[in-house]
Amino acid sequence: MTGQPRRRTLTLLVNPSSGRGRASRKLPWAVAELGRALPDADVVVRITADYADARAQASRAVESAAEGDAILLMGGDGMTSIGLNAAASTGVPVGILPAGTGNDFCRGVGLPTKLDAAIDVIRAGHIEDIDLMSLDGELVDGSQRRWVGSILSTGFDEKVNWRTNHLPFSLGAPSYAYSVFAELARFEPLRYRIEVDGIPRELDAILIAVGNAGVFGGGMRGCPDADVRDGLLDVTIVHPVGRGTLLRLLPRLFDGSFKTNPAVELLRAREVTVDGDGLFGMADGEDLGRPPFTCRAVPAAIRLFTPPPR
Repeated sequence: MTGQPRRRTLTLLVNPSSGRGRASRKLPWAVAELGRALPDADVVVRITADYADARAQASRAVESAAEGDAILLMGGDGMTSIGLNAAASTGVPVGILPAGTGNDFCRGVGLPTKLDAAIDVIRAGHIEDIDLMSLDGELVDGSQRRWVGSILSTGFDEKVNWRTNHLPFSLGAPSYAYSVFAELARFEPLRYRIEVDGIPRELDAILIAVGNAGVFGGGMRGCPDADVRDGLLDVTIVHPVGRGTLLRLLPRLFDGSFKTNPAVELLRAREVTVDGDGLFGMADGEDLGRPPFTCRAVPAAIRLFTPPPR
């Protein structure tokens, strides 16, 4: 007599506050849909209380995963970042159920930003190895290394995103517009010291962004040509321009067309170090701290549920 085959476990980690509570409201529906889509799997729900709890639960889920198991992340880019950091280089597959306000990693990688389509991707079962960025530095959480899925931002873009994230109100696009004008009134180019594949440069710039996937800040294509399957990082440098030109460039970040402006320089590299005066780093929607940061492309670092090839 043979025993029953082991049922695989899908651990669903949820940030209930993501998307201004959207994750919490959609959770019962998502669990029911996953059960219907994957009758051979047990869906185990883990509600996270805060950042530290999410990190701890993600680590436990990865450590306990057996062959065929996976972790699913329901929330925004912060929840996605926690899951990527727990699962990177472990071989445990990750699926993303987007429920945040930005969902930038999904946009940059080519994943659905709607929950029903995301569940269809997980149902299809196609898993792909994609690149991540390894970032080293003295980070605000006391660690020295972080896996980054999207973009490291350190200039005007970082200042706008930081202000938007820390506003006492959230109005979506109007909040972002408010932050742009507030920062634009006092912003001056920043002094950068960078090294791109061993070649040092010192320059003034409006921003320097280093990307694995190309989207950040709620849909801005800061590294418009980024490819998470090429084993390289993309670097975007916006050289000093006047406030009027910068104001015209900013809307073009959302479709990537800003890259045709002569003040924009695009590079590709395997390793990039970013340092400078008055800089602060953000990546995947989270504060990192002060540079220097050393960024390295790590090919095939994470196993991800992705849409099947057509």
